[in-house]
Amino acid sequence: MFTIKVETHFRASHQLTLSDGSKELLHQHDWIVTAKVSSDKLDSMGLVMDFGQLKAMVNEITSGFDNVRLDSIDYFQRNNPSAENVAKYIFEKLVPKLPSGVKLRSIRVVEEPGCAAKFSK
Repeated sequence: MFTIKVETHFRASHQLTLSDGSKELLHQHDWIVTAKVSSDKLDSMGLVMDFGQLKAMVNEITSGFDNVRLDSIDYFQRNNPSAENVAKYIFEKLVPKLPSGVKLRSIRVVEEPGCAAKFSK
């Protein structure tokens, strides 16, 4: 099995709804997103897939997050804008974009150094 990963980033704010229904203070992060994909076989160029193509796919998904309040995005009005839900959202949007034979292993989202969430299936 061959695996590659790409990283990208965006800057966004969020405000989580706490378990008692109250809201935490609105705050901003420089989010880092890592996407890992793998394949049993390499393509005719000897690649799982092109790094640039994968990064462009992730950037397309996250471009709407840059410099916005995540809570203003429809998905995060229904789902708390936690790092875990950001990772799941990106994962679910990326899967159908991948070439045949390439499997999405995980999406890792870092809110700040030492604070990360990963979603995989």
